[in-house]
Amino acid sequence: MKYGKTIAMAGCMLAVVLLANANGSMNRYIASIKASSSTAEAAYGISENDRLLASIHEEAAKRRIAPVDAVVDRVWKAIPGYNGVEVDVNRTYQANLGNAPGAPLQLIYKQIQPKVGLDDLGVEPTYRGNPNKKMVSIMINVAWGNEYIGAILKTLDDYKVKATFFLDGSWLKRNPELAKEIQSHGHEMSNHAYSHPKMSQLSRDAQYQQIVKTESLLQSTLGVKNRWFAPPSGDFNTNTVKVAHSQGLRTVLWTIDTIDWMKPAPSTIVSRIRSKLAPGSLILMHPTASSRDALADMIKVIQAKGYQIGTVSQTLSSDRIDANG
Repeated sequence: MKYGKTIAMAGCMLAVVLLANANGSMNRYIASIKASSSTAEAAYGISENDRLLASIHEEAAKRRIAPVDAVVDRVWKAIPGYNGVEVDVNRTYQANLGNAPGAPLQLIYKQIQPKVGLDDLGVEPTYRGNPNKKMVSIMINVAWGNEYIGAILKTLDDYKVKATFFLDGSWLKRNPELAKEIQSHGHEMSNHAYSHPKMSQLSRDAQYQQIVKTESLLQSTLGVKNRWFAPPSGDFNTNTVKVAHSQGLRTVLWTIDTIDWMKPAPSTIVSRIRSKLAPGSLILMHPTASSRDALADMIKVIQAKGYQIGTVSQTLSSDRIDANG
C-alpha cells in the first residue's frame, strides 16, 4: 500500500515537471513568433510608422492642387499666377507619430509657387489679379478731394479693409501730413505720377521725371518702397510702361471703374460693382462725395459675394487665400 502511494506521488511530480517544461517551451515559442514578426516587419517595411507614411502619401496624392502660371492675356495683359498647394509629407508625418492606429490624420500643407510669376512677364501692364483668387482691391487715386478722405478712412477702418492709395506727387508734396495719416491706417501707398498729366503725350524723359519725382517723395516722406505705378486717367503708352519698369514698378490699371468723378448716385456705383465684380478685380475710385457715400455698401456687396478685399500687392501676389487647399 505504501509502495503504491509512493508511485502515485512520483507520477504527480513527474507530471508537474513535464507541464512546467511544456509551458516554458510554449513561452519560448510565442516569444520566437513575436521576434519573427518584428523581424519580418523590419525586413518587409510593414511597421506601424511605415503604414502611417503610406497613408500620408495616399492623402497627399489626392489633395494636391497644381499652381497656375502667370500669363500675358490678349485683353488683360499681364495676369499674375496662383500658388498651388500640397500636403507637406515630412511635417505631417512628424505631427502624427504616436497616433493610435486608425486615428484621423492631422494634415499640414505647403504652397507651391508657379514656375512663371508676374515679374517674369516683362514689360506689360496689369489690369487684374488671377481669376482663381477670390480677392479684389480698392484703388484710390488721390490728386484732390482732401475733404472726403477722413470719412473714407473711417469707413475702411469700420470694415477692417485696407486699400491702395495712388498719390499724385505734387499733392503729396503739399499734403505730407495727410499722406502720413492715410499711411498710419495701414493702407498701401503708391505712385500716380507727379502732376496728373496725360503720360502718352509726354516725351520719354518727361515721363521718367513724372515717375521718379513721385517715387522719390514716397521714399523720403513716407519711407515707402513702392511696386506699382497707376498712370493718371489710365493714359499711357509703351514708353510709360518701359520707364516704370526701369524703376522697378509695374504699371497697373483697373478692372472696374466707379466713374465717381462724374458724380453718380452712390447706388449707381454699388450697382456697377455688383454687376461687374469678378475674382482679381481692381476697383478704381477717387476721394469724391459719391464714393464716400457708396463705400460702405460697396464693401458689403463685395463681402456678401464671398470676396476678400486686399491691397493691390496682396491681390496681385500669387499667394493662396485658402492655404489648406
